[in-house]
Amino acid sequence: MSANSAEAPTGVDVVLVKAGRTKIRYAGRLLHDDGTRLAVRAPWAGAGVRDFGFVRFEAGDVFTEYYWRDRWYAVKEVRTGTGVLKGWYCDITRPAVLTGTELVVEDLDLDLWRSADGSDVRRLDEDEFAGSGLAERDPEAAAAAVAALDELERLARGEGFTDLLSSPGRPQ
Repeated sequence: MSANSAEAPTGVDVVLVKAGRTKIRYAGRLLHDDGTRLAVRAPWAGAGVRDFGFVRFEAGDVFTEYYWRDRWYAVKEVRTGTGVLKGWYCDITRPAVLTGTELVVEDLDLDLWRSADGSDVRRLDEDEFAGSGLAERDPEAAAAAVAALDELERLARGEGFTDLLSSPGRPQ
């Protein structure tokens, strides 16, 4: 489905896999799929509140999630239920795979946070990534993951981050 399609957005199950197991599965609405990038909107699917210290994810929050079939990351725009932008949580992942209505994404442990005003950009879970053994099991994937984190950090600290999400057909 493309952004210009007359079709209504459809339901999709987002499946986040980590170390070969399903970490979380949740329902979302497919907003856009241009064959390379997909956009999904979903409410916060976690149990209770997740307080990272620099941001809280909680009931009522709405995530507009961007996935790529050719990139090693996903970018999740986080807003309160009233529409106030909290920021962007970025997962380093293998490229997304959509089969039917199931969107599968493999989490590779590295993450990045960018606050709404761009003043707080932080790399997350590098110790978890180092301890995952991915570099030994799959050195090419580990190198792609680190390169993806470096690219996202560079974009998040510069002008190109929101351009990443505002390409033609960006859902509003």
